Amino acid sequence: MANPNAMAQHELIKTAQLIKQGAEARIYRIVFLGRPTIVKERFLKRYRHPLLDEKLTHRRTVQEVRSILRCRRAGLSAPVVYFVDYFSHCIFLEEIVNSSTVRDQIANAQMSGSSYTGVQLEHLAEKIGQILAKMHNEHVIHGDLTTSNMLLRCPLVDGVDGELDLVLIDFGLSYISALPEDKGVDLYVLEKAFLSTHPKTEVLFEKLLKSYRASSKNSEVVFKKLDEIRLRGRKRSMEG
Repeated sequence: MANPNAMAQHELIKTAQLIKQGAEARIYRIVFLGRPTIVKERFLKRYRHPLLDEKLTHRRTVQEVRSILRCRRAGLSAPVVYFVDYFSHCIFLEEIVNSSTVRDQIANAQMSGSSYTGVQLEHLAEKIGQILAKMHNEHVIHGDLTTSNMLLRCPLVDGVDGELDLVLIDFGLSYISALPEDKGVDLYVLEKAFLSTHPKTEVLFEKLLKSYRASSKNSEVVFKKLDEIRLRGRKRSMEG
């Protein structure tokens, strides 16, 4: 028998604005209970056995919600989870309005080229490192750290002394793990994405790592793993 609530949510999504479709999910924008809302819908993978697909999709949905809630309980900024429909694999999340991606903020600051924006970027890098260390202290592994998956509610143009509200988004590949190896991989993914997206920012990324070290509960073992992962990455590049 069909789930009436799932059917109602499905009808709601049919009228929603599709803003993105990736390999794993569709992202919609709607108004839900009077609030601007983002709906993430994980869809059927026809190349997988239906029972396996259902099991994997359910697990991914649970892991994503669990990671977001754990971050929020720790005082980290992440979207509010308004509603979860495990039948249709939809997560209804707060839309972070009046925000911009860290990617755009860095790009705009680099284009301006002033010393003032340089100081702002350093402040931003330190903030990112602090936030990621606190996330890892809670054993949340993001799984897809990029500057596009970080939002700023307070743009850099408002001044370096203002409190930056950095919001982590897109926990679709996240999971819970206390292993230093997993935290090292998280940082490695960010490093590769950061330096490829924002050329000539090596010094900025080092400030991010320095801030992470100061806020992390086990930075020594995490950084040791990060160095090992970097070495393996260089070896693979040379072999390729």
